Amino acid sequence: MSDRITVDPLLCHGKPCIRGLRYPVENVLEWLASGMTTEDILADYADLEREDILAALSFPHGWLTLNDLNVWRHEIPGRCSTSPAHRQLAE
Repeated sequence: MSDRITVDPLLCHGKPCIRGLRYPVENVLEWLASGMTTEDILADYADLEREDILAALSFPHGWLTLNDLNVWRHEIPGRCSTSPAHRQLAE
């Protein structure tokens, strides 16, 4: 995980945030998804830096591959060859 992305259980309910500021990564991604440019975000939020936006963009890849993939494999029936539902379908 980038040193620009921090997780603190006492900050924003433990959501990954930008540099310990109260900007959850998910907000930055939502702003970008809504059509805001990096320049728009930097103009609206002066305490953010271009590298923060880049870290937010790369964060989901690392987070999903390291953490959520395990949840996906073990908690969603039929999504992993080790799940009982998948084994039944294979038989």
